Amino acid sequence: MQLSQQEPKIIWKNFAALNAVPRPSKKEERVIEFIKNFGEQLKLPTTVDEVGNVIITKPATSGMENRKSIVLQSHLDMVCQKNNDVAFDFETEGIQMEVDGDWVRAKGTTLGADNGLGVAAIMSILESEDIAHPALEALFTIDEETGMTGAKGLKPGQLKGEILLNLDTEEDDEIDIGCAGGIDVTASKNYALETAEGQVVKITVKGLQGGHSGMDIDKGFGNANVILARLLYTGLATQHLQLISMNSGGLRNAIPREGNAIIAVRNGIEFIADARALKDAIMEEFSGIEKDLQINIETFSSAEKGISVAASREIILSLKAAHNGVYRMSPDVAGLVESSNNIARVILENGRLEIANLTRSSVESTKYAVAEQLKSVFELAGMDVEFSGSYPGWKPKPGSEIVQIMEQLYEKRFNEKPAVVACHAGLECGIIGANYPEMEMVSFGPTIRGAHSPDERASISSAQKFWGFLKEILANIPEK
Repeated sequence: MQLSQQEPKIIWKNFAALNAVPRPSKKEERVIEFIKNFGEQLKLPTTVDEVGNVIITKPATSGMENRKSIVLQSHLDMVCQKNNDVAFDFETEGIQMEVDGDWVRAKGTTLGADNGLGVAAIMSILESEDIAHPALEALFTIDEETGMTGAKGLKPGQLKGEILLNLDTEEDDEIDIGCAGGIDVTASKNYALETAEGQVVKITVKGLQGGHSGMDIDKGFGNANVILARLLYTGLATQHLQLISMNSGGLRNAIPREGNAIIAVRNGIEFIADARALKDAIMEEFSGIEKDLQINIETFSSAEKGISVAASREIILSLKAAHNGVYRMSPDVAGLVESSNNIARVILENGRLEIANLTRSSVESTKYAVAEQLKSVFELAGMDVEFSGSYPGWKPKPGSEIVQIMEQLYEKRFNEKPAVVACHAGLECGIIGANYPEMEMVSFGPTIRGAHSPDERASISSAQKFWGFLKEILANIPEK
């Protein structure tokens, strides 16, 4: 069946319309205009604030005027990742979707269900004429995926709502009441170029699952940057090794799926033999979880210059020593990752190095402990280290009125208890809550798998479940 035939049709109609509009993070001009026009065509009060967030207000339906006012919130931007063999331009093309059983997928790219399904649900509420709801504000934020600058730019007093429903989580049996904060850690340095001596070798890692660098960080997936560092390290003790270039990973909030390094070694035959032996061990390590992993080690033709043996050693040792993955599990919440780091992007080109990390933690002091550990490693290698983009976590309030109401509605509707959880992703609730401390907040959403990777897919049956639950919540918002 085509997507337009799936239920709830109103959700998939709006999702398809949204996905026809290019919406990479930091390049949201067209989707801002799309949502603005949507509100104005409904003749609803619509504003765009200074940073680009769109706010559309809708009065309460008949009989709901005395209920607490609601903010429905989702972000407009999406993570743009594609398979290496797919030709696609996220800045000019709409997402190409297909139905695969119970799943909606994109053709070789991220789907944008994160957070497009939340946006589509809010659009559907705004255009509805028969869904009961209190007075509401629809808040569509920008740039959630690469800096949360939309939420950060939201000023106090712009919103009047008393309860915020964030529609940006990915398990339909969870009610989320807390999340991790984060900080970007970037190491950089310029190196002098010199003639590269010896056999040129190219190492390529590809086929990893990737995934969300918060939600998936504890799943044991491979990180292309970490694997490359391991392979390069094999040559440090015995080889004259010079880095020519590295290009590995991508966005900070995505676990790196692929990358490559080009090096020059005087004894290329010996290095390749050692590296291929380690490759076999790595393939065996990941055989149970990374079925499509490929590691290619081959001779290569290049006339490019490289950096010195000493500088190459500094970079490789720092990548080998830098922490990646879970740093600490929460001692208070079973199964919750408290702190982690994702070595997200390594690029060395023409002597210019940049290593991009995203450090997350639900504890502010631990967030900086991890960031400072990374800073220490990279500074020992003579690199400049910058902290940027810090945002706070969201402290759980499990006893809030809206959480209790949602727990009761869920159990009554689905005959099971929901999981009331905190997550290791970065949600905008913590940032918004800093300016609206009295606002009750909760996050929930339909089931999405593989977010931030080309394997992203959204469950059709879960979207039906989510839509019914959302409408019931709106009908049962408490009185003022």
